[in-house]
Amino acid sequence: MSSPLEGRTVVMSGGSRGIGLAIAVACARKGANVALLAKTDQPHPKLPGTIHTAAEAIEEAGGKALPVLGDVRDDASVQGFVEQAVERFGGIDVVVNNASAINLVPIADLEPKRYDLMLDINTRGTYLLTRSALPHLRKSDHAHVLTLSPPLSADPKWLKGHAAYTVSKMGMTMITLGVAADEAEHGVGANCLWPRTLIATAAVQNLLGGDAAMAQSRTPEIYADSALAVLERDPATCTGNAFIDDEVLAEEGVTDLEQYRAAPGGDLALDLFVDGWPDSA
Repeated sequence: MSSPLEGRTVVMSGGSRGIGLAIAVACARKGANVALLAKTDQPHPKLPGTIHTAAEAIEEAGGKALPVLGDVRDDASVQGFVEQAVERFGGIDVVVNNASAINLVPIADLEPKRYDLMLDINTRGTYLLTRSALPHLRKSDHAHVLTLSPPLSADPKWLKGHAAYTVSKMGMTMITLGVAADEAEHGVGANCLWPRTLIATAAVQNLLGGDAAMAQSRTPEIYADSALAVLERDPATCTGNAFIDDEVLAEEGVTDLEQYRAAPGGDLALDLFVDGWPDSA
């Protein structure tokens, strides 16, 4: 059976590597066009992948790619990206707010420019890309916004040691749930998605614990498969949610998650903003 994403156009912030790339490739396998806005034009010694290698992976998976060099913090850059995607593919059906910056330090140790970076990329970037795409999403009969951010929580344990990062990620969620409420009359679905466990990415390797943390992680494919499940649902009824990846897969009948382990054996580590394991775990 054909996918609801076949022939649709996905615009994504980031996507050169890791979770964003995995989602882009998953959508491409379903026949989607994927436009990426990212800053990685040249290879980085510690961060494999560029917008060009990502485009190659998208097209190898069966989709059409549009890699655009730009910055999700810049109004003109984002507007130009949206216009290029519409000119190339004829419209926009899906927005994936993937780009994110992380800095897990207490307030006293966080420089203002680092604070601004997180808020500008995470919260403002989600607002800016979504807002720029909304006129085109309203014309689609399968319009989705998917933001990679956690369920809302006011628990102080998520503020100690990294309040600024928490503000930026919860801000992404609040913007997205606001879009769900504002755009329901236009048929635009908007949801958030967050992983139960650490995900094996360069950020985990370089910032959150190296090889030990990677061994406690699941692969980006669990995020991609759950994202795909959400994006294939009817946006008229699937909107206003903050999903956890394994719960989405369970709803799709996928409960054996061993295929997603980044390393065999060992204990998986919960991600930030997740309180525990599902009852069936």
